[in-house]
Amino acid sequence: MNTKNTINTILAYLGDVIVGKPAQLQDCLACMLAGGHLLIEDVPGVGKTTLAHALAKTLGLQFSRVQFTSDLMPSDLVGVSVYERSTESFVFHPGPLFTQILLADEINRASPRTQSALLEAMEEHQVSLEGETRALAQPFFVIATQNPLDQIGTHALPESQMDRFMMRITLGYPDRLSERKLLQGQERRHLVDALPAALTPELLLTLQSAVVQVHAAEPLLDYVQDLIEATRNGQWFVQGLSPRAGIALLRVAKARALLQGRDYVAPDDVQDVIVPTIAHRLVPLPRCGRDAVAQVRAMVAAVPLP
Repeated sequence: MNTKNTINTILAYLGDVIVGKPAQLQDCLACMLAGGHLLIEDVPGVGKTTLAHALAKTLGLQFSRVQFTSDLMPSDLVGVSVYERSTESFVFHPGPLFTQILLADEINRASPRTQSALLEAMEEHQVSLEGETRALAQPFFVIATQNPLDQIGTHALPESQMDRFMMRITLGYPDRLSERKLLQGQERRHLVDALPAALTPELLLTLQSAVVQVHAAEPLLDYVQDLIEATRNGQWFVQGLSPRAGIALLRVAKARALLQGRDYVAPDDVQDVIVPTIAHRLVPLPRCGRDAVAQVRAMVAAVPLP
């Protein structure tokens, strides 16, 4: 497998469906190659669900979609055991969680109890039900979409679950040229249905292994640690990054390097992915008067390069 050609093919397929968003598409693919879960936050109608469908098709993975609503129960995700007379025993009927890509659509419209049902699956790739642990498929990803919190009927995700998402991206409105292509082009649903698979699950696991092998030199690791320590020094944020977040930042930077055709991480890779990787985990100090994204960018500008 030619890694660079394969990656370019995937990005080209995705770009045919999601037009004018090359940076966001690279972030999505980097998150998948790094083995993380993805949160897409934006207003309705900008292509969040379409992007999740397109990723599943292009990566050649099994796909399930759950529309999160206020009355969704944890059992609607995990599944239930039903007594069957013919066998005189309980038979487990797996829920949509038993797939390779789960699209949790509008995740913040569900209750906190149902949101929390995803935690074990996202972290451990398994679920515990009725005293039995059941493994999920490999690879396993959650792609969640979220509407802004000021919209009616939304619930903020708990900090513990936000930390399980390796990256959070925002698509935003298309530029004028891209929107004209949307207006003149085919229905996005038909384009997604016609997408070929550029990978198999086995090849995806191979690419994920290649990410782990990308080299990070000691000065680069020093730089990553300097950034992590900056989030903890009380100057920028209420609370700093966890070790898990630091590991996620380095892993996504390695995936970004692989996307660029390199077998080593450069500081630019870290800077390119740091905002979507850590901003959703941090709360800026109120006196700073910035949102998390602007605060992260200001912090990065203040930390010296190696």
